[in-house]
Amino acid sequence: MTPDAYDDAFLGIPLPLPRPGDGREVRELTYPRFTVLLDPQRRLAAVTGVNIDGAALQDLPRTGTWELDPRIPAAEQAGPAVYASNDLDRGHLVRRRDPGWGSEQEARRATEATFTYPNAAPQASGFNQSKELWLGLEDHVLEFADATDERISVFTAPVLAADDPLYRGIRVPRRFFKVAAWTIRDDGMPRLAAAGFVLDQSELIDLSQGVLEVPTLGAFRTFQVPIADIEELSGVDLGSLVEADVLPRTTVRGEDAWRPLRAPEDVVLS
Repeated sequence: MTPDAYDDAFLGIPLPLPRPGDGREVRELTYPRFTVLLDPQRRLAAVTGVNIDGAALQDLPRTGTWELDPRIPAAEQAGPAVYASNDLDRGHLVRRRDPGWGSEQEARRATEATFTYPNAAPQASGFNQSKELWLGLEDHVLEFADATDERISVFTAPVLAADDPLYRGIRVPRRFFKVAAWTIRDDGMPRLAAAGFVLDQSELIDLSQGVLEVPTLGAFRTFQVPIADIEELSGVDLGSLVEADVLPRTTVRGEDAWRPLRAPEDVVLS
C-alpha cells in the first residue's frame, strides 16, 4: 500500500518534515509518498518532502494533468491563471518521478499526484545546463547513496522572500532550495547525511515594466550551499539536517561560501 504522506521513518533514522520556523499558518496536504506544506498567504509551498526508493523506481510514461487541490480553496493556490500566456513554467517541486516507485499501479498513482498546483511554483521557462543540473541533483545523490539501498528523502520549496516581485496576485520566487538526506554507516551505526542546494533565477525574472519578461540569454545559477544558510534564507526549521551537512564548514560566511555548480562532478557528497 502506498503511504499517503511523507514518512519520517523512511531512512531508518527519524527525520521529521521541516516546518516554517516562525509558526506561520500552513495547509498540510498529503499525497502518495509526499507532503506539501502550503503557505495560504503566498499561495505557494513553504516546504515539500518526498521519500524516494531509487532501487524500486518505475520508468513510466508521463501521465497526469495539472489540477487544483479540492481540499482547500482555489484562492489559496497559485492556479492556472498565473501561468497563462507568459514565459513561466509550472515547475514541479516534488518531481514527477520522485514518488513513482513500488508496483506499477502504486507508482502511477503517485506520479500523477505530483500534478497538483500546491506542488508547483513559477519558474522561468527554457532549459539550459544549470536547470538540467538542478533537476538531476536527486539522481546524482541516489547514485551516491547506492550503498544504502538508494533511499533518500528530499525537501524542496521556493524561498518565499518578502520582496519577491509581484505578478498576477502572487510574488514570484527568485530562489528555490533543495535539501537531500540519506544515511551512511559510521562504525557500523547509521548516521544522517545531507546536502543543500539553491537555484537562483533572479536574472530571469524582469517585472520592471509590469509584465513578465524572460531574457533569452539569462541564466539559472545553481549552488551547493551550507544547510544552515538555507535555514536562515528560507525561514524553515531544518532541524537535524543542519548538523548532518556534508559540505565542509569554512570561516567564510554568507553567499561567499556558496559553491557554484556547473556539472554533477562539482557536487560534494562526502
